[in-house]
Amino acid sequence: MGQRTPLYDLHVALGAKLVDFSGWDMPLHYGSQVDEHHQVRRDCGVFDVSHMTIIDLHGEQASQYLRHLLVGDVARLDTQGKALYSLMLNAQGGVVDDLILYRLEEGYRLVTNAATREKVLLWMATQAEGYAVKLQPRPELAILAIQGPHAREKVAQLVSPERAELIRALTPFQGLPEGCWFIARTGYTGEDGLEIILPADEVVSFMNELVGAGIGPVGLGARDTLRLEAGLNLYGQEMDESVSPLEANLEWTIAWEPLGRKFIGRQALEEELARGVTSRLVGLVLEERGVLRAHQVVRIAECGEGEITSGSYAPTLGKSIALARVPMATGDRAEVEIRGKWFPVRVVKPSFVRFGKALL
Repeated sequence: MGQRTPLYDLHVALGAKLVDFSGWDMPLHYGSQVDEHHQVRRDCGVFDVSHMTIIDLHGEQASQYLRHLLVGDVARLDTQGKALYSLMLNAQGGVVDDLILYRLEEGYRLVTNAATREKVLLWMATQAEGYAVKLQPRPELAILAIQGPHAREKVAQLVSPERAELIRALTPFQGLPEGCWFIARTGYTGEDGLEIILPADEVVSFMNELVGAGIGPVGLGARDTLRLEAGLNLYGQEMDESVSPLEANLEWTIAWEPLGRKFIGRQALEEELARGVTSRLVGLVLEERGVLRAHQVVRIAECGEGEITSGSYAPTLGKSIALARVPMATGDRAEVEIRGKWFPVRVVKPSFVRFGKALL
């Protein structure tokens, strides 16, 4: 038996197929992964993401600490509510974890991955030595992600007038408190929507309200196909401690200015740039019938080989797609080995669907 979120019994009651996910018993789907995927693209659905790690930071040197810890510069979060997607690196430039950081009225809130919980807490505590900063994990809180084109309006109709007003006023990548809830306009699906952090003892009741209002539950299976269609990286597949942001299509997260900010891993990244980055992350589209999967070999004529990091059938597109790490010189054509045979694929920018529309 793995760890369980406060919604475990409700998942069972809703008919979820439960699987182990990084030591947690989590719903893979509630009957049809494809239907749940379309539900989010066309309307909205709700995900239990309470297994993720919430860490609040306070202290007079919290900002200085985070400017050292993260590749993004928290000095740019100049008002309460602003959010930042960023990375923690090791000294070699590899990714320790990716996260979302929110500016609070006093301090900051980080939401990091479930699989990296113990590693991240230890890493952050070690790097905090010498800084006047307090790290406060928040296991008493739960998280629901309500995603899809109608998510914000449907949720606004179920909550208090104050929370509805906040939901309608939020701008993308902004998160603000309302009472004991924290409501953010963020997500991991390529659609508009909300991520709501609330007390664990309130989450079952609220989830029941959402489902009762027709906002169906969505499992990890559709969460993965949605994020893959959106070209969003998954820790442990597109990146880990052996992969730099420069190899993972994440250079955009790095704040190189000011030059004097010596964040962890900066020197290694600068040295990698000076040597020349040798690989990059691209999108692949299979032009014949079949399914692209992680670890399949990608062959590029007169260039070399790469490897698929994530692959799946894309329900929105009706095709098989993938993210793959390939040599820098890769052009717009390649081949993938599937069960001993080579299939042609088109090489594209690593983003396939946004806000319900195909980008191919």
